[in-house]
Amino acid sequence: MKKYKLTIPGLLPGLNEYINVERTYKGKYKAASMKRQVQHMIGYMIKIQLKNIRFTNPVWMHYIWVEPNRRRDKDNIAFAKKFIQDALVEAGVIRNDGWSEIEGFSDDFVLDPKNPRVEVTIEECKRGK
Repeated sequence: MKKYKLTIPGLLPGLNEYINVERTYKGKYKAASMKRQVQHMIGYMIKIQLKNIRFTNPVWMHYIWVEPNRRRDKDNIAFAKKFIQDALVEAGVIRNDGWSEIEGFSDDFVLDPKNPRVEVTIEECKRGK
C-alpha cells in the first residue's frame, strides 16, 4: 500500500507543557490557543509536503520523535500526536482520527541535538484488516 512521509521541524509541546498552560489563569483558553497555533503550523507542513493526499482506507501511522536530549519523558513527547492527527483531519488527509480511520500507530525516539523534529510515516492499510 501507499506510504507518505511528513516531517515537522522543531519540538512540539508535550503533555507537561500543555497541562502547565491549562493550569494558568484563563488556562483553558490559552491551551486552546496553543493547540490552534500548533495545528496551524502542522497544517502548513501538511499542505507543503502532502499536497492533495487523501486517504479513503484506514491508515497506520509511525512516529519518529527526534529530540535534542533526554529531558522529556517519551509519553510526554508522544502526546503531540493528538495535534498531528487533528491537523491531518482538518487538512482532509484523513476523514477522522477514530478507530475506523486509524488502524494504529507506533513510536520511536531518537536524539539529534542539532535538528529536533517529528517524522511521521502514514501508510494506507487494506480495508477490513
